[in-house]
Amino acid sequence: QVQLVESGGQLVQAGGSLRLSCAASGCTFSIYAMSWFRQNPGKEREFVAAIRKITSYSDSVKCRFTISRDNAKNTVYLQMNSLKPDETAVYYCAANDLRNPPIFRPEVISDYDYWGQGTQVTVSS
Repeated sequence: QVQLVESGGQLVQAGGSLRLSCAASGCTFSIYAMSWFRQNPGKEREFVAAIRKITSYSDSVKCRFTISRDNAKNTVYLQMNSLKPDETAVYYCAANDLRNPPIFRPEVISDYDYWGQGTQVTVSS
């Protein structure tokens, strides 16, 4: 059973930075495509960033956020800079084993096989 555990969420002022981490266990981490999503109550879960062989980002975070991974540590990171108050949300990491379907569609929530419990990021104005 794959487990994903996020950490690093906290209260930060607008314009500040945070680095989120997601530690994976119970899997061959390197074969998974990994992504970050975020969600506010009453809103749909929103794609933020993904990493497989290359990275992809939502337009709203491009050039401010950086996703990376350390396969030796089974961990994926999300470096967030210049944070905005409307980016307050629970941030989730997700893993996709690329079996069904065998293509990577980073923004398709239903394609992901495993999710973490989320970590709260609060950006104050």
